[in-house]
Amino acid sequence: MNYLIGAFKPACNISITFTDGKTRKQVPMKKENGQTVMVPLFQSQENIAGKISIEPLQGKRVEHNGIKVELLGQIEMYFDRGNFYDFTSLVRELDIPGEIYERKTYPFEFSTVEMPYETYNGVNVRLRYVLKVTISRGYAGSIIENQDFMVCNYSPPPSINNSIKMEVGIEDCLHIEFEYNKSKYHLKDVIIGKIYFLLVRIKIKNMDLEIRRRESTGAGANTHVETETLAKFELMDGAPVRGESIPIRLFLSPYELTPTHRNINNKFSVKYYLNLVLVDEEDRRYFKQQEITIYRLQDNS
Repeated sequence: MNYLIGAFKPACNISITFTDGKTRKQVPMKKENGQTVMVPLFQSQENIAGKISIEPLQGKRVEHNGIKVELLGQIEMYFDRGNFYDFTSLVRELDIPGEIYERKTYPFEFSTVEMPYETYNGVNVRLRYVLKVTISRGYAGSIIENQDFMVCNYSPPPSINNSIKMEVGIEDCLHIEFEYNKSKYHLKDVIIGKIYFLLVRIKIKNMDLEIRRRESTGAGANTHVETETLAKFELMDGAPVRGESIPIRLFLSPYELTPTHRNINNKFSVKYYLNLVLVDEEDRRYFKQQEITIYRLQDNS
């Protein structure tokens, strides 16, 4: 049976290396099988260049109908696994049809690549960037090698960043005001705010502030929404009195947040909310939710 097993082995090894691979920042990426690998980090408008080496196994030759490398930006919905929607697709032909007898190396370069969206791994969707090498071989089946890389894009601080002021009330029972210092936060920011109790006639047991992520996939009747609570921060334990104010100071850096993604290629959105939760002594819960925008600020470190 050994010769049968050997028949399904690829006839060559393919390796993909980046020109600046030794100096470029590497970041962890979780693969489909659950393993974490280190991949290079790029941002939009950068050059992506390197070398592709193809080495036939000892004693073998590789006949082919051409070799190419593609740079792909892809969105995959998990309910439609295996079907990738390409929003970026660039190709470089590396070789015309022929045969490879020994190790052969091909340089490649994609200049100032437009990569408008960030890499994203969500509950029901993922967005990835990959270099895909294809050795075309008719009847024998093409040989394909993929190399993932990650893309992060940075935003300048917003020119307008209004504070959030809201009132929550239950007629003749409860009236509170809450205020957050701004509505747009970077990933390592601090949420600073205050809660004022103007009227308290129900017995509040405790109050929490949650950060929630809402991922929407699909469109129309096929929209699927997944909400995760990423952080829960206890603001108060015990009954407040009228006129009391409670400060809020919540650091975002400990949590695994991404920037807000709005309608990415008409496929998905990711939004963040601050959710204020009050619980009374009869375990009734009162909510007030407010959307915030999260962006990635250039890290100078």
